[in-house]
Amino acid sequence: MSDAAVAAPSGGQPPVSSIAEAVIRIAGNSQDGIQAIGGFLARLAGRSEQEVMTFMTIPSTISGGPSIFQVRIGSGEVLSAGDDADMLLAFYDHSYTSHINSLKKGGIVLYDSDHLKPEAIPAENLAKYRHVGVPISSLTVEAIGGTGRDKGKNVFALGLLAKMFDLNVPKLHRLLQERFTGKDPKIAETAVNAFNYGYNYNLATAPELFRFKPGENVGQSQVVMSGNEALAYGLIAAGVRFGAGYPITPWSDIMELLRRELPKYGGQFQQCEDEIASVSMAIGASWGGRVAVTGSSGPGISLKTEAIGWAVMAEMPLVVVDVQRGGPSTGMPTNVEQSDLNIAVYGGHGDSPRVVIAPATVEDCFYTAIEAVNIARKFSTPVIILTDQGIASRIEAFPEPNLEKVVQDISPDFTAVTDHKPYDLAAPGGVTRHIAPGTRVASGKYPVVTGLEHDELGHPTGSPKLHVAMTAKRRNKLKALAAEIPTPEIYGPSEGKVLLVSWGSAKGPVQEAVKQARAAGLAVSGLHIKHISPLPNGLEKAFEGFSKVFVVELNDEGLVGIGQLGALLRARYPNTRFEGVNKSDGLTWKVREILDRIRPATA
Repeated sequence: MSDAAVAAPSGGQPPVSSIAEAVIRIAGNSQDGIQAIGGFLARLAGRSEQEVMTFMTIPSTISGGPSIFQVRIGSGEVLSAGDDADMLLAFYDHSYTSHINSLKKGGIVLYDSDHLKPEAIPAENLAKYRHVGVPISSLTVEAIGGTGRDKGKNVFALGLLAKMFDLNVPKLHRLLQERFTGKDPKIAETAVNAFNYGYNYNLATAPELFRFKPGENVGQSQVVMSGNEALAYGLIAAGVRFGAGYPITPWSDIMELLRRELPKYGGQFQQCEDEIASVSMAIGASWGGRVAVTGSSGPGISLKTEAIGWAVMAEMPLVVVDVQRGGPSTGMPTNVEQSDLNIAVYGGHGDSPRVVIAPATVEDCFYTAIEAVNIARKFSTPVIILTDQGIASRIEAFPEPNLEKVVQDISPDFTAVTDHKPYDLAAPGGVTRHIAPGTRVASGKYPVVTGLEHDELGHPTGSPKLHVAMTAKRRNKLKALAAEIPTPEIYGPSEGKVLLVSWGSAKGPVQEAVKQARAAGLAVSGLHIKHISPLPNGLEKAFEGFSKVFVVELNDEGLVGIGQLGALLRARYPNTRFEGVNKSDGLTWKVREILDRIRPATA
């Protein structure tokens, strides 16, 4: 973490070191508001022209329990939340013992000496790490009044961190006021007081203080948000004005944001009685002319599957958000996994092709939402946005979108049409165009939509010839989409020993692994696949330049020794030798985990 000391000790104060980046891990209980501390640090970084990425774990029980929030702040490019921490803020004895091994050798432990007594710290840890004990709980009580409670110690601890890293205090004050003023001005005042108390605490026992180098994004207006927030705002920018859903972790944040924000733009979000009702309601809204959205996580997607198949048959534009978590069944509700790819691509009876797109970053969530809406409209098909808990909950800073360019109006065209066949087999690209429900056409009939096989007007048919033609129509329009999707660029040289293929939240760690491998002289490159179904054309040429292709994903290696995307690629490109780099521990990738797995192939 430390680069160079830029100020000598004076008046008992530790020296100040200039740093390019730092990884801070905050460990405590979820009830302590440690996610709030991490959120403040991340948002401050975004407002300070720096890059940031976060990672958190939260208990799946309502009663709460041990939790962490890790923040990586950098003056330059940040691709992952960091393998190991430069500083550990530990609120309890269990926070210390569970996470001390996540700290780099020589790193700093800032701990609450009201809960972790100095004499309880093992001697070998004192030799390996630098310890700073502060009675955080009791000082918080002293700071906010004699309530006998330490509620607010998270903000006191934020003040300590602000002092240790020379953070911008006025900006943090504004963040605190923005967060708490809406509830009660007195709460905001108390929070600022607790922060100031922590900031002014004498840290003479600290080994050193730190100051971040100026960020490389100076002059660039940035926004800071989570993946779920970015995706929801992207849907609004795309023109979505109706959504329907049912609460489930970690999709619920998107649902709540849309419920709050859509009415401001003339729209609405309906919380339904179950998953089946919500997807059906969204399909009905889409038939009304404007693409609608529904969403869930794994268990809810299972329930929506039949209706998604109906939308495939009826060729309805629809956006379905799947925020993946650990499975199967209710699995690990608050942990990350990429194990819904199979149900997203193949989930449904019969031949039911649909589009599947997987965003890779928080920024990508915003633009992927817009892309998904446009694909659904253009090809009149369901589009599944396959995000995951790792992206959903993490916070990143990215350049502020140019809303004048990206915001779009997708209001339906109700111009009267008298001679029209929605499922016209001769239509260019086989793309369906629905007209207003209840419109009578020249033949004297009314086009309809149905889950039964149908003729060109949508009327049910049992004709074998029409079923073959309509099945090909639904398949071929996705082939047309595949021809439009750009082939992903290779990260690094186009030839070498090893190519690392990633999708979803694995992108950043894989790219950082490639950077480290190439810095060590290894012939490793990376390729990220965003469009899962259909796959873009031209991937086989990218694979040809490498001796081995590893597919890095957060799911089990399965019965055939490779993960879900790996199996999809192996079936599509049988002449390429794919190997899986998989794990299913519910945690995001560490860079060294990837490098350790591929190292034998780089020799």
